[in-house]
Amino acid sequence: MKIATYNVNGVNGRLPVLLRWLEETAPDVACLQELKAPQEKFPEQAIKDAGYHAIWHGQKSWNGVAILSRKDNIKEIRRGLPGDPEDLHSRYIEALIDGIVVGCLYLPNGNPAPGPKFDYKLQWFERFRLHAAELLSSGQPVVLTGDYNVMPTELDVYKPERWVDDALFRPETREAFQKLIDQGWTDAIRKLYPTETIYTFWDYFRNAYGRNAGLRIDHFLLSPQLKEHLLAAGVDRHVRGWEKTSDHGPVWIELSLNK
Repeated sequence: MKIATYNVNGVNGRLPVLLRWLEETAPDVACLQELKAPQEKFPEQAIKDAGYHAIWHGQKSWNGVAILSRKDNIKEIRRGLPGDPEDLHSRYIEALIDGIVVGCLYLPNGNPAPGPKFDYKLQWFERFRLHAAELLSSGQPVVLTGDYNVMPTELDVYKPERWVDDALFRPETREAFQKLIDQGWTDAIRKLYPTETIYTFWDYFRNAYGRNAGLRIDHFLLSPQLKEHLLAAGVDRHVRGWEKTSDHGPVWIELSLNK
């Protein structure tokens, strides 16, 4: 099974890029973030024509997450994180697909930090950590993927000294990610490529993509049941070089589920 995650940075404005990528790479499951579209404006028919069934949690202008599946047995489990009924941001959706729980997330950016947005980021992160712990205790195979807005280590950021005060790289953010990992999750990219420089995001400014001045902020976390089923992982870096593309590249993993 091939599962991908892609922050599309506007699902309607970049629909041609999304459809081209889906046709080229044909993941079995694709998790999308930053739809930037209200619920009724999600391009369901275009996605269906591309061969995918979809569930999505939209929001006007901002946020928004979706899970696409080639199979029609996708079953939505939840939308939104527990723990704060007043949080109306569309940042999390969860589904059961072929016996695997897939959580798709768009963690808050948190800038400027310190400040209210950073506080919200850390609060959301803690709610996510608590929910992740519940998922682990369920004993089900789980994949938690999406735009975490975290560079876990200096290896994950070009010129880390320039990012020390950024919400994506502050010690509190990295500690929150490490607390999550310490529950028993496996960072799929780092399991297979522990020392390589791998980025998933390149800013639109200062020729960041051309200079490979990137960040690794899109992650796959695997529950213990899936750790040994990981066959491959990578970034479709070339997609970032397409016309009118997102500032993220799609990230993917392949799992062997017949062991």
